[in-house]
Amino acid sequence: MSLDRLDHSLDQEIARLKAEGRAKKPERIITGYVSGRDGHGPRYLLDGENKEFLRLNSNSYLSLSHHPALIEAAEVAGREFGTGPGAVRFIDGTYRHHRALEERIARFTKKPAARIFNSAYTSNCGLALTIGTDKTHWIGDALNHNSIIRAMRIANVPSFNKGIYAHNDMDDLERCLDRVGDGIERVAVIFDGIFSMRGDNAPVDRIQEIARKYSPRFRDGVITVVDDSHGIGAYGATGRGTSEFYMTEPDIVVGTFGKAFGVNGGFIAASKTVIEAVRQKADTYIYTNPLSVADCAAAVKAIDICDSPEGLDLLDNLQERTRQLRNGLAALGRESIAGPHPIVPLLIRETGATHRLVSRLFDAGVLAVGLTFPVVPRGEETIRFQVNAAHREADIDLVLGLLAG
Repeated sequence: MSLDRLDHSLDQEIARLKAEGRAKKPERIITGYVSGRDGHGPRYLLDGENKEFLRLNSNSYLSLSHHPALIEAAEVAGREFGTGPGAVRFIDGTYRHHRALEERIARFTKKPAARIFNSAYTSNCGLALTIGTDKTHWIGDALNHNSIIRAMRIANVPSFNKGIYAHNDMDDLERCLDRVGDGIERVAVIFDGIFSMRGDNAPVDRIQEIARKYSPRFRDGVITVVDDSHGIGAYGATGRGTSEFYMTEPDIVVGTFGKAFGVNGGFIAASKTVIEAVRQKADTYIYTNPLSVADCAAAVKAIDICDSPEGLDLLDNLQERTRQLRNGLAALGRESIAGPHPIVPLLIRETGATHRLVSRLFDAGVLAVGLTFPVVPRGEETIRFQVNAAHREADIDLVLGLLAG
C-alpha cells in the first residue's frame, strides 16, 4: 500500500506545529571537535559553517566525553566483547561490565543496589511500571520532566490517582497529600532534583520532612523519588547531586550517565528489593537490549574520575565558571534565576528578542538554546546557558562581552 494518504495527514500535523511555533528546527550536524588551546576551552565544527563554535548548550557538565581514560576503557571493553550485547539481560545479555556499573553507581549514590537502563527516560518509565498499582497515588511537581509525565501515562495512572503541586510549593504538596483518597496503599512523591529549564532545585529536605509526616497514613508509606539527571556528577560538594546539596536522601534515585558523566544510559538506585522488583517487572528493562559494554566501561571510569582529586578539580572549575557567568549577568543588570547549578537561565521575556539574541550569539560562534512560547509561557522566554568544566575564564568573558554589546 502507498503512504500517500498517511503522508498527507502527517504533513498537515507538521504544518500545524509550525504555525503554533512548536516545530523543531533542522538539526545542526557536528562535524568536528577542536581541543581547548590558548586559554580557551574546546570548540566544535558544524556542517555548512566555516567557523568554530563554543558550546553553551551541552549537558556534559564535567566535560568527560573526550577524556582519554573513558575512551580507552570503552575501546578495551569493545575489543574484548564486541559492539553489542546480542540479547536482552535475561537471555544471556548481561556481561560483567553491566554488573560492575550497577555496583559502582549504587556505591556512588549510597544506595544498596542499582539497575541500569538505556536512558533516564526509560528508567522513569520502568520505575512507574514497577511500583505503580491501582492503589498507588502519584504526586509530582508541576515542572517535572517529560519522562516523568510520560511514565505516568505508560503506567496507566488514572487522574484520580495523581496530584500535581505548584513548582517547589511545599504547602501545595501538603494539600495534595491531604486530598489522597481512602484505600490508597502507597504514595510516590516524584520530582526533578534540578529543573532542566530553570537550573533551580527541589527542596529535598522539606519534601523528605513532609513525606515522613504523612507516611504513617498509608500501608507502604510515602515514597520519595528524585530524578537527579542534571544533578548527579555536577552538584553538591563531591558531585553526588541534589541529595548531597541538602544532606538528605530520597528513597529512590533516578539518574543518567549521559550528562555529567559524559557517556550514555540511565539508572535506578534504591533498596535491593525495589531493584529486584525492577528487574522482574520493568518492561523498559526486560524487553530491550542493554547498554554496550563500551558504554558501561566508560561510565565506570567516569564515576571513578568524579570520585577522585581530578574530579574534584573539574567540579571546582565548573562551579567557578558558573559563578563567573552568574555574577557577570548580575553585573550587566541581566535577569536570571538564582542558584549554583551550571544551568544558567537568562530571562529575556519576549519571543522576538530571544530569537534575535540567540542568532547574534550564533553569528559570533556561541551555541545556546532559546526557549520561547509555547515551550515556556509568554513572558518567561529564556536563553539557557549550560556551563561545562572544560570552559575557561576567557570563554565566559566572551559570552558576557557579547551580552554587554
